[in-house]
Amino acid sequence: MSVRIEKDVINALIAGHFADPFAILGMHRTENGLEVRALLPDATDVWVIEPKTGRKVGKLNCMDSRGFFAGVLPRRKNVFRYQLAVVWHGQQNLIDDPYRFGPLVEELDSWLLSEGTHLRPYETLGAHATTVDGVSGTRFALWAPNARRVSVVGEFNYWDGRRHPMRLRQESGIWELFVPGARNGLLYKFELIDANGALRIKSDPYAFEAQMRPDTASLICGLPEKTTLSPERQRANGMDAAISIYEVHLGSWRRHTDNNFWLSYRELADQLIPYVKGMGFTHIELLPINEHPFDGSWGYQPQGLYAPTRRFGTRDDFRYFVDAAHNAGLNVILDWVPGHFPSDEAGLANFDGTALYEHADPREGYHQDWNTLIYNYGRREVSNYLVGNALYWMERFGIDALRVDAVASMIYRDYSRKEGEWVPNEYGGRENLEAIAFLRHTNRVIGEQIPGGVTMAEESTDFAGVSRPPETGGLGFWYKWNLGWMHDTLDFMKLDPVYRQYHTDKLTFGMLYNYTENFILPLSHDEVVHGKKSILDRMPGDAWQKFANLRAYYAWMWAFPGKKLLFMGNEFAQGREWNHDSSLDWHLLEGSDNWHHGVQRLVRDLNRTYRKHAALYELDFDPYGFEWLVVEDKANSVFVFVRRDRAGNEIIVASNFTPVPRHNYRFGVNQPGRWREVLNSDSLHYHGSNAGNGGAVESEAIASHGREHSLSLTLPPLSTIWLVREGE
Repeated sequence: MSVRIEKDVINALIAGHFADPFAILGMHRTENGLEVRALLPDATDVWVIEPKTGRKVGKLNCMDSRGFFAGVLPRRKNVFRYQLAVVWHGQQNLIDDPYRFGPLVEELDSWLLSEGTHLRPYETLGAHATTVDGVSGTRFALWAPNARRVSVVGEFNYWDGRRHPMRLRQESGIWELFVPGARNGLLYKFELIDANGALRIKSDPYAFEAQMRPDTASLICGLPEKTTLSPERQRANGMDAAISIYEVHLGSWRRHTDNNFWLSYRELADQLIPYVKGMGFTHIELLPINEHPFDGSWGYQPQGLYAPTRRFGTRDDFRYFVDAAHNAGLNVILDWVPGHFPSDEAGLANFDGTALYEHADPREGYHQDWNTLIYNYGRREVSNYLVGNALYWMERFGIDALRVDAVASMIYRDYSRKEGEWVPNEYGGRENLEAIAFLRHTNRVIGEQIPGGVTMAEESTDFAGVSRPPETGGLGFWYKWNLGWMHDTLDFMKLDPVYRQYHTDKLTFGMLYNYTENFILPLSHDEVVHGKKSILDRMPGDAWQKFANLRAYYAWMWAFPGKKLLFMGNEFAQGREWNHDSSLDWHLLEGSDNWHHGVQRLVRDLNRTYRKHAALYELDFDPYGFEWLVVEDKANSVFVFVRRDRAGNEIIVASNFTPVPRHNYRFGVNQPGRWREVLNSDSLHYHGSNAGNGGAVESEAIASHGREHSLSLTLPPLSTIWLVREGE
């Protein structure tokens, strides 16, 4: 005779409101003997089977017409492995009972997850196809400490939350269940009765693959194999390396001409990677590829932080793309967004009926600018979720660097807020101490776990030490975007040349703080949208002058201290603003040779010449690597400086930012000799006027600018030229 289970317990179990299904379901010792209980909606007959012999050892009786079965097994005293033979709609199925398996999350994992120090939480939480006690299935685990009940639902159980309620591990707030037969390739979600009794259907925060919007299910799939940065890729990230980054939005670099549809990861591997390689860039940076619900966010509102978006293919297809980049000698940078997340119901928002991942107070947990939610970095499990994610992309996909978005919005509590709209920290200040600690910890973990891996901060304020070690008070990033340089130089370039003489400080000011951080000079996607115009269209003058200005600016940028970043389309001077819903204007390069071809060739030559000469990159962050030769000729808007490598080899860079050619322009040099013109932005090859110095010029023993020797050059109109001393 079965132990009587109270009707209200059965009602709660079937209604999905019973928080401890393992207390009822499965095999239990009772005063009447071993009893097996199962919740099998729509079943008509259930037998207990001994797997070794296939023999029926007992029948379960239907105790409730809604599908609750129970029965005592005669002559059985010890718990044993069993299966259930279940008849559904006249068909018998042999299944393993999920409720016969013991706890899944190891004690050490549970401890580290609760402590927030689990380096790889994604190896424990989420969905993992595995074998338990000889049975194939999937192990599910979800952190939802305030939920009243959690079930896993999916293609393997008709999306029925009654069938697979999970076990709560009280010590950690983790719900777990092994589902026999659930395999890779099947979709799933988690069904929660939240803290307020409301039903919620959530995607898995740790899903490795997900459906594309508007669908939101997660996909069971295995972890990619671990990978490491090769010595070559490690060196390519170094402070003394040539770094030239091509920033790409995968959905709009190029599209199919017949239907305006995206290229797949594999098509991009075959088309984009050779193009970037051929253009001479060293790195390719991808705008966020995490699964996201809204195309117009460009990926900056990620919902599936562990899942590459299905817009362009599968998770394995993305890995193929990364491998193709590495095989071509390119390092891959991924835009990473730990600063905020969307409020879509299927995602992290109000996850278990409480503000679990975000702050409950909107003054701390809501981004007014983007209508998104802010992570609670002070909650250990949340910090662990994010740090583990950074490590995941680098270890499991071979990502070489992470560019961290909107750091300023993370480290300041009053970011974009008026007085009274933010909560001071415990000391009354505006700094977000928890976010600062999180960033330092993330960078420290990457430094320890990923040899040669680096991080780059998009940080728009003068916060001290962004790219300095945490032990010295810094945030621990390797590099920082120099947004001040970008704004100043673009402000200078958009001026009519007649007025530039009054604003030369916009070009020179960057050197006053150049050595406070390890800078990247970015002309990014943010500079070619929302009415800012394209980079080309910001240049003043007629068409000839616009292109000449742009070429002179690019050649200045590539020679100036700092690593380089250029957003797609800028390399061939796209004339209109970037539109994420359409391809770049590749038609500008069709037909006969034109100004756009000229800019494209210039960028290719800038990259190749830049990479060839260590003086242009080796000492970006060392004062020995830069020296002004002419910096006070405001009337002519002429600037001349020297770049220098460790061995003392020099490159002279001279710019004339007026449309007036400067003949016999003399300035002093440190090293006498014959100087070869290795790049001239006014060359006919780039569709310039082809003014120059006949390929080379010899210094003379004529004192100038405090130096004993000097050069006399022709400085073409609206141009930058690079000179290398022969023999170096």
